[in-house]
Amino acid sequence: MRFNRTNIRIRCVVGVIVGPRVIDAGVSILSVLVSPVPVAAGFPSPAQDYFDGRIDLNAHLIKDVTSTYVVRVSGESMEGAGISDGDELIVDRALEPRDGAVVVAVLDGELTIKRLRITPKGVVLQAENPAYPDIEMQALSDLTIWGTAVRCLHHV
Repeated sequence: MRFNRTNIRIRCVVGVIVGPRVIDAGVSILSVLVSPVPVAAGFPSPAQDYFDGRIDLNAHLIKDVTSTYVVRVSGESMEGAGISDGDELIVDRALEPRDGAVVVAVLDGELTIKRLRITPKGVVLQAENPAYPDIEMQALSDLTIWGTAVRCLHHV
């Protein structure tokens, strides 16, 4: 546990929360073919019509399987950060929460996904949609940073 500039507790804890799924550290089932060349997102370029081997998505997306979870997003408060309703976030609970990080927070017993802002006035959980207000931490608020989002699996 640590204290910020206005003595609001920020705790990083390990525990069980119903909802997030544990990513199995065992056999990799996330193996897909990978293109040997980058694909242009601007002007088209001559493409090669074959794929060169496989990429292990576990190794590519997950740094520490023992502290990594997947959480499904509900709501639109983070759309400005490219996180939409129904997306899945890869969350690493071992990372130290930092100013500007997208975090899964437990505020007074409720889960929320917001951008963590540590300001001279205190801690703010910032929404990335103007239709949703930022949450400024009050002195008696119980805030736990459950984990830090490292990837967003966005449906296209």
